[in-house]
Amino acid sequence: MDKYYIGIDIGSISTKAVIIDDDKNIVVSDYIWTCGSPIEATKKVITNLDNKLKEKNIIPKIYGVGTTGSARNLVGNVVGANIIKNEITAHAIGTLSRYPDVRTILEIGGQDSKIIILNQGIVVDYAMNTLCAAGTGAFLSSQAKRLGIDIENMGDIALTSKSPSKIAARCTVFAESDLVHKAQIGHKKEDLIAGLCNSVVKNYLNNLSRGKKIEDKVVFQGGVSKNKGVVKAFENELNKKIYVDENSHLMGALGIAILSKEANKEEKEIDFDFNIKDVAFKTVGVECSGCSNNCEIIYIYKNNKVIDKIGGRCEKSNLLQNKVANI
Repeated sequence: MDKYYIGIDIGSISTKAVIIDDDKNIVVSDYIWTCGSPIEATKKVITNLDNKLKEKNIIPKIYGVGTTGSARNLVGNVVGANIIKNEITAHAIGTLSRYPDVRTILEIGGQDSKIIILNQGIVVDYAMNTLCAAGTGAFLSSQAKRLGIDIENMGDIALTSKSPSKIAARCTVFAESDLVHKAQIGHKKEDLIAGLCNSVVKNYLNNLSRGKKIEDKVVFQGGVSKNKGVVKAFENELNKKIYVDENSHLMGALGIAILSKEANKEEKEIDFDFNIKDVAFKTVGVECSGCSNNCEIIYIYKNNKVIDKIGGRCEKSNLLQNKVANI
């Protein structure tokens, strides 16, 4: 009997999900925008996975569900995950499953970026940037709109440049003003775009790689890894070959799916329901005044019944459940 495992990576910009088999092969996958609602995005992505399974005439037996990403705890409670892990661990595991000899993972997402250093398959150092938007996909997307091009074509256009413009890489304010100024004095569009790709890479390396030795093999992932201009800029700056997997945008979801498989030591089937699109989920936030911590407790409701809570440093938070049960 075939066993399957679900991995969901819920980010602030996008939600990614995969279903893998017992051999860690991706059977189906999906990638959608989170749109500020991780629960609704999760419901949609699970429905999409279910439809793709039906197209392949697969009736899955689910043995593990894992969540990672910025909304991992919330969504993990909603879907009944058997494991919830941070993005660093998930991305490392996913990448190692495809590149066992990886030493450096570069990742740039919609609103944040990270670098992971590994030695013999073990994470030995990492750094995350959640503050500066100039080194993220959201920055590139906004500048693509400013220049009147589709973000999907940005990389191909950048590769046609013979003289990339020098765009300030310190922050979005300087980069945008620099871009506008150079466009006004006649810089070619392809040179501006190549300059933007270069500035993203310089911002990334200045913010994240200081004090870190970037060694081969180097794997680049996240949504921005699909931008050929950024890949080339990394290769030029690091003087190294940069590997980009065809599923580079799914590595976090793949990693947490693999971890969900490893977490099910007893290999028992999980009671997972794909039909959640019509299930009513909601969250209610309450501040606990039971002690000086004043913890914020988030109660998660499924069809008006509390199924779990997030937050609370002591048992006094449990007393709030009756208080919020009728909200």
